[in-house]
Amino acid sequence: MKTVGIIGGSGFIGSHTTKKFLQEGFKVKVSATDISKTEKYKHLKELQHAENLEILPLKVENKQQLQEFVQDCEIVIHGGTPFQLDVQDPKTELFDPTIKGTENFLEVIKDTPSVKKVVFIASVAAYNTNFPLPPDGKTPDDTIGESDEPFMSEESHPYAQAKFIANQTVEKFIQDHPDLHFEITSVSPVAVMGKSLSNREDSTSSGLQFLFKNNIAPNPFVQMLFDTDAEFAIVDVKDVANAIYSASQKNGLHGKNYLLSSESWKVSDVSAMLNGKQPKHSAKIVYKNDSAKQELGIQFNPALTPLSEFND
Repeated sequence: MKTVGIIGGSGFIGSHTTKKFLQEGFKVKVSATDISKTEKYKHLKELQHAENLEILPLKVENKQQLQEFVQDCEIVIHGGTPFQLDVQDPKTELFDPTIKGTENFLEVIKDTPSVKKVVFIASVAAYNTNFPLPPDGKTPDDTIGESDEPFMSEESHPYAQAKFIANQTVEKFIQDHPDLHFEITSVSPVAVMGKSLSNREDSTSSGLQFLFKNNIAPNPFVQMLFDTDAEFAIVDVKDVANAIYSASQKNGLHGKNYLLSSESWKVSDVSAMLNGKQPKHSAKIVYKNDSAKQELGIQFNPALTPLSEFND
């Protein structure tokens, strides 16, 4: 039985990823920043094949804990960076755990002989920190793909900036270490929607769906989405988990970063679909998904699928 370590494996994307690897017959290690807070990961112990699940303490800023966590893992999934929109101190809440955590992780993995494959759960922000608005120089009618020049603005949300810099850190590490004993592949999902596997109340993805459904804007960023009726690119959380698993199983993907996206809808249409109503506009494809379809074998669900499941 192969072992996979999933950093952030009890979060919104992470829980679906943990479920996928358990289904596929893996022994799964999942990290917990505070192992005493069992309510954050108890839902994982109800999954099928949970007897092959182990929960271990880990803060990504702690190198010793990282070393202990990845020991004996053949595959490591790194999705342990914070996703939050309400931020008081960007440095301590976002930049340190995201960027320093990535640097620590890469250093530790480099010295862990058992590891053969690393998958980073990056973000659409690796390509465009203005998301869901277009990058400077593009309109909402333009498309964005992996071959486009990545765009970062210092005026973007700190979360997006942190994810962009973390992705640049990974790319530089790959360039500086041409003879690694493992492959690194990244996936960059757009807005991830669908049903949470837990009852956790700290999920930004679930919270955003709740806000859209109920037309609530608790901060300027969400208010901007309503005011501009932004084109909002969506991907099903189950498709993200399948893409992560696929990337972990295929060779020859070293250094690649796949956009994971289905359809883009105006925020008003997302709100309508979350309330069981018909959208007034049509879907667009803003973020290209050809590479993920062809090389990871993902057939993306239409946006209505995860939005409907959120209400189930």
